Amino acid sequence: MTWARDTEADDAAEQLRDFVDAGGTLLDTAASYADGDCESLIGSLLGNVVAREDVTVCTKAGVRRLADGTGTVDASRSSLLAGLDASLRRLGTDHVDLFLVQSPDPLTPLEETVGALRYAVASGRARYVGLSNFPAWRTAQAATMLADDVGLAAVEVEYSLLQRGVEREVLPAALGLGLGVLAWSPLGRGVLTGKYRRSVPADSRAASSHLAGFVAPYLGVEQGPVIEALVTAADGLGASPLEVALAWLCARPGVSAAVLGARTPEQLRAALGATRLELPSEIAGALDEIGAPRLGYPEVL
Repeated sequence: MTWARDTEADDAAEQLRDFVDAGGTLLDTAASYADGDCESLIGSLLGNVVAREDVTVCTKAGVRRLADGTGTVDASRSSLLAGLDASLRRLGTDHVDLFLVQSPDPLTPLEETVGALRYAVASGRARYVGLSNFPAWRTAQAATMLADDVGLAAVEVEYSLLQRGVEREVLPAALGLGLGVLAWSPLGRGVLTGKYRRSVPADSRAASSHLAGFVAPYLGVEQGPVIEALVTAADGLGASPLEVALAWLCARPGVSAAVLGARTPEQLRAALGATRLELPSEIAGALDEIGAPRLGYPEVL
């Protein structure tokens, strides 16, 4: 998300090289990231820094920029397919491995949106399709509509120790439907690194003009107990808070990948350490309890 805006080409290339060398495969982007420049940057790296076949390229469409500079959700057939074609040109490839609808569109019938996904696969533009930020009932509808042909492969949702709303219905739906779950913002928009415990660092996202509002919801007092529990667990394990947060998330049922948004190569390398950490069941259980969403009827009878 930060590439071509906060992350320059050289740093992006270093990140991509380190990621693939560490065994990473999923490269997640969107037409809306940096107004398409993120995809153009990725396109310049594929085949030069890493081989196209060594990564699983995922992109998203359905958020369209208007003439006045604001964005609007548009998951119509025209918008999705035109967006996908533009993404393929920027990425320099004839197909993406996973194509996602970025956000639900209340003005477009779901049948039309699903029809665009079906055509994306049938035309060879995408190998698999999925949804991003959709509620469980809409996800189940789309999965049912696609069950007899291309199928729905994945959902991408925000999921972390600070945002566990998906545990109420989206995760159970994904498990029941056999969908992979891609967890975006797995570090709670950066707050689970622990760097905001005392103040807001001047070089952080929370201090930037374009991301301060994105981080602000997780800087309240209600997040404090979760962060302190995370830091305590990390100290006891001799690990960093972000390693513990990622290890907890990647062990959750149904989670296929934690989608990191590292701004610098150093941030990415720090996060890759989580792949070597396995949380003791007692610590995982304690973290489960402290931030668990309240479940009730009808999720739990």
